[in-house]
Amino acid sequence: MQLPHQHNVIMTLPASAPQQAPTRVYRMAAMLLGIGSLHFIAPKPFDSIVPAELPGSPRVYTYASGVAEVGIGAALLAPKTRRLAALAAVALYISVFPANVNMVRLWFQDPSKSLPMRIVAIARLPFQVPMILEALKVYRAS
Repeated sequence: MQLPHQHNVIMTLPASAPQQAPTRVYRMAAMLLGIGSLHFIAPKPFDSIVPAELPGSPRVYTYASGVAEVGIGAALLAPKTRRLAALAAVALYISVFPANVNMVRLWFQDPSKSLPMRIVAIARLPFQVPMILEALKVYRAS
């Protein structure tokens, strides 16, 4: 009986090993890193949607959410921190939803905002759900 040579053996992952779609992780990380960076590069649009009811300066909330987005995006890239980062992304997406609702409210009160801009503001709201679901998929697969 002749054993196969090492170069003829095909290596595969066991069926029970989690299969993480890298594009899902990289897409989510890129989005968070990009948007998070914009909080520092051009903070004024983010400041303008921070609910006025929150205490303190809107800029503090803009920078804090930027730090969170950049940190979570970076943590998603490392397999060892990916699971926790995905859970943090879920919490982030839920926590920024009030600012997105506030943006709709403000834009409908602002006569300088065009109808297409107002429609985009409303259309954004339901996209939080698939973002949360994607983060949950990353969490479960990590």
